[in-house]
Amino acid sequence: MHLGSLFFTKKTKEPIPSAFSAPGWKLFGKIPPRENSQKDSKTIQQDSYGCSLTSVSAPNLFSTGEYEARMGRMTKTPLQSARRRNLEFEPLSTTALILEDRPAHLPAKSAEEAQRHRQEYDEMVAEAKKREIKEAQRRKKIMKERFRQEESISHAMIIWNTDILPNWETIRNTRKVRELWWQGIPPSVRGKVWSLAVGNELNITHELYEIFLSRAKERWKNFSEIGSENETEESGAPQADREASLELIKLDISRTFPSLFIFQKGGPYHDLLHSVLGAYTCYRPDVGYVQGMSFVAAVLILNLEEADAFIAFANLLNKPCQLAFFRVDHSMMLKYFASFEVFFEENLPKLFAHFTKNNLTPDIYLIDWIFTLYSKSLPLDLACRVWDVFCRDGEEFLFRTALGILKLYEDILVQMDFIHIAQFLTKLPEDITSEKLFACITTVQMHSSNKKWTQVFASLMKENKETEKNHCPALKS
Repeated sequence: MHLGSLFFTKKTKEPIPSAFSAPGWKLFGKIPPRENSQKDSKTIQQDSYGCSLTSVSAPNLFSTGEYEARMGRMTKTPLQSARRRNLEFEPLSTTALILEDRPAHLPAKSAEEAQRHRQEYDEMVAEAKKREIKEAQRRKKIMKERFRQEESISHAMIIWNTDILPNWETIRNTRKVRELWWQGIPPSVRGKVWSLAVGNELNITHELYEIFLSRAKERWKNFSEIGSENETEESGAPQADREASLELIKLDISRTFPSLFIFQKGGPYHDLLHSVLGAYTCYRPDVGYVQGMSFVAAVLILNLEEADAFIAFANLLNKPCQLAFFRVDHSMMLKYFASFEVFFEENLPKLFAHFTKNNLTPDIYLIDWIFTLYSKSLPLDLACRVWDVFCRDGEEFLFRTALGILKLYEDILVQMDFIHIAQFLTKLPEDITSEKLFACITTVQMHSSNKKWTQVFASLMKENKETEKNHCPALKS
């Protein structure tokens, strides 16, 4: 039987397929021969004389063990075994084969060549040790930082649970709480803090959620069974629009945090997300479902119970900025963009001039960031950190975060043209960290000519009303 197809264990002598045995064989033991690996004498001589085998990879290697396996000599000489036992370091690669003697039928190494090989081997071992030490130090640093973060989170969680949450209304705006808030809310209390910060101005109850969820389920049933022919327009939205919303929800859910595999069909949170979004389309038919809502709802579901997530979701989308964007109120959206550009020019004049030169307007990148509250554009843990401060500072922080992102990548963006800037801002680098981003956000000043964000936005609103009045004779009278 040909040795290239089967191997035998010492005890059982049972054949073992090479595909399964290959990974388990040690470097200096018998290695599984490769298919079609026969070499002619000229090739063997080239391997032996033409190179020192210092950097030969495993697939191109013709080792002593393989040669002995082919020749039927399965034992090793005492000299070889002694040499291997004396090696101080045996990397899991073909590196140490440089120390092997050539097969018996080939000329032996000269003393100079053997010495050179030993020196090259020692150098490779030293480099490997350096890499191992460097990697160990890197892992130690990561573990130390992780431990520090866990300690900080644990300490902050105690403060939130014992001092802040029980006295929420009286101390939420104190300097101490705001500073702690900026550092990030512990995951275990994040949902509770978000709910309290967002509030419930709409006075939605758990019972009301169940009512709208039932309506949504009934509508899905009608659409699937009879095509909603009996549906009327009592909800205030045309039948075609409502049906399109339900279909869009199904499509969008499959694209929500796909790397997590928890919101897609069959995942543990698929039905929850479907329920929250469906209930909202029944609760707010004037808004319906807009692409991007699934990311906002998904983040809330990850931090809150189902009904509480719906309450926070409905109230969050009822905020002026979110309502303007999700209702696609172009007039209001333009005012937000104009306000943003005021602070853009104030904080990043060089980049602002570059964007203006390339006709790159804020809507190209801000719409997606605002629609999803950065949950699609940033890593999820970083997006939650942005949400923390957004719940504290309101819509202003969404635009401050945008300026922080632009500042972080300013040196790269000023070298790009329109197409590359748009592509870059549409898909931000995945290695962005909270430390780097928040360091940039901290330097962003939301003051322009001694006016805060709210004052700048209010002045733009006033100017717009005066312009509309001047262009409308009916309003003049």
